[in-house]
Amino acid sequence: MTDLTGADAETDGLGADPSAAHHRTLTATAGGNSDAVPPPGCPAHGTAVRLSGLEYQQTPSELYRSLRREHGPIAPVLLDGDIPAWLVLGYPEVSYVTQHDELFARDSRRWNQWENIPPDWPLMPYVGYQPSVLFAEGAEHQRRAGVITQALEAIDQFELGHDCRVIADRLIDGFSGSGVAELMNSYAHQVPMRAAVQMCGMPAGAADTEELVTDLRISLDAAEGDDPVAAYGRVGERIAQLVADKRRNPGPDVTSRMLLHPAGLTDVEIVQDLISVIAAAQQPTANWICNTLRLLLTDNRFAVNVSGGRVSVGQALNEVLWLDTPTQNFIGRWAVRDTQLGGRLIRAGDCLVLGLAAANTDPQIWPEAHVGAENSAHLSFSNGEHRCPYPAPLLADVIARTAVETLLERMPDVVLDAEPSELTWRPSIWMRGLTALPVRFTPAAQ
Repeated sequence: MTDLTGADAETDGLGADPSAAHHRTLTATAGGNSDAVPPPGCPAHGTAVRLSGLEYQQTPSELYRSLRREHGPIAPVLLDGDIPAWLVLGYPEVSYVTQHDELFARDSRRWNQWENIPPDWPLMPYVGYQPSVLFAEGAEHQRRAGVITQALEAIDQFELGHDCRVIADRLIDGFSGSGVAELMNSYAHQVPMRAAVQMCGMPAGAADTEELVTDLRISLDAAEGDDPVAAYGRVGERIAQLVADKRRNPGPDVTSRMLLHPAGLTDVEIVQDLISVIAAAQQPTANWICNTLRLLLTDNRFAVNVSGGRVSVGQALNEVLWLDTPTQNFIGRWAVRDTQLGGRLIRAGDCLVLGLAAANTDPQIWPEAHVGAENSAHLSFSNGEHRCPYPAPLLADVIARTAVETLLERMPDVVLDAEPSELTWRPSIWMRGLTALPVRFTPAAQ
């Protein structure tokens, strides 16, 4: 695996170790006492809020409102281990950050906190630099993102919808006779994961495809007793083998199109970017599917025509992107130089967490707290050059819509098998997804 510590910062053109310089600045400002309270404007200031706890995990919207009242559109926060950062809450501010890469860049090696980050830091998978499209900047990002965009543009959306219907039907066949099911793990996670690996050229139903699906689930959403690091290693090995196979025998799939693209990406670059594509297609889309099913099954506005109702399904999908967006927060951007944002002084190397969910419910854009489901100007796919590459959001919509509609068509009398208040959200400040979605329905004849 790639070194995630940022130890190569001195040789990558970003200058000498920024974390040491920042530490010296804080020490000097505090009068030489490293234990002194940091100055106002630094995200380590005493008013910073820890992004953790049950309040955040279960009712984040309430926390966003309180942060706005106390701090405005930019709030000082503490990540795991009390590492300081800024949470960008405002819709205009998130839009500004994502549209100005010259001020807020993606290469995490700029971070001024690396000397305080332990090797086993829980958020290392999110921030540890890797040579993938996620951390590339400028012309290199445009080159890498351009390859992905053109590879995805060639996907026939009608064919993808058909494939997703086949996947969904097979999964439903596995539990339709029982009359009960837990949809989060047995359905919502499975549909986009299987669709993503098929788009990349893995044969449906093959043993190694099933093993890849299992390892992807573990690496992205590990359960107790799982080893996500080992699973991620196996994912990398299998994707590397897929790239080697497609190099020898290309086909009508995303991997082959990336290999044949005139940009001439190396096999290593393609492996990294394929993993990013599959991961981005799976977990957010899975939570989008499940959050939409939850809305349809618990909100009386959708109860009358939920069965096969395309208009209602479309409204529910879009409303979820506004109010329960799968990616709540994204880490992040790193300030290229000292700058002002939302009345705050952002120091060079500071980390900014993009509060996508908070921005989507910003009272500046919804002054009466009414979100219009017909409006698609949400930031759930981010914004700017580093947003989800076109047409990824359209493909995600095909996958999610097909999954929801197929389930409702196959099980028109499906109902929640629990009280809505009993449903719990996963303990994450990053993703918005249920731990489980139990349902019951009339068993299908065997």
